[in-house]
Amino acid sequence: MRGHGSGYAAHMTQAQVVEATVDGRAQARVAGAARRLGAEIAKFGTVGAIAFVIDVSLFNILRAGVLSDSPLTAKTISVVVATGFAYVANRNWTYRDRARTGYGRETALFFATNAVALLISWGCLAFTHYLLGLDSQLADNISGNVIAVGLGTLFRFWVYRTWVFPTEETVPVAAAEPSPSP
Repeated sequence: MRGHGSGYAAHMTQAQVVEATVDGRAQARVAGAARRLGAEIAKFGTVGAIAFVIDVSLFNILRAGVLSDSPLTAKTISVVVATGFAYVANRNWTYRDRARTGYGRETALFFATNAVALLISWGCLAFTHYLLGLDSQLADNISGNVIAVGLGTLFRFWVYRTWVFPTEETVPVAAAEPSPSP
């Protein structure tokens, strides 16, 4: 803009000035939203990675030991333990800046979401272990800890950020309004 001299701004129409200002603000909002989403994904991913290690480690310990003939039971136990860790870490780190919508509501939705993710794991594991007959520990790990975890992670991320730990703009009305005093 230096080459245009100081008269350049004077020659811009009011509409051009407004459009440039709006475009700049829109770009700043989009960049800010992208940074926030990136930070949220990084935190969610870190918690998920640790929960994954807990889940896979415990699953394999149980699958190789006392529950060698019960992969679904081993998976259930490992998922419950990993889910407990994930709830505490996500509530207190990933989504700590989000509105509190009630401990009971959040906990119920969090564990219901993870129950659905467990059903995804069971479905993948049962399909390969019982229907396809791929019953080795390696096959169980691929179906239950790679495919199922990938599908479950996408599902959990969407539900956590949409319903379990919503932004203040999306907090359910019943959770956001205080109940009237008797």
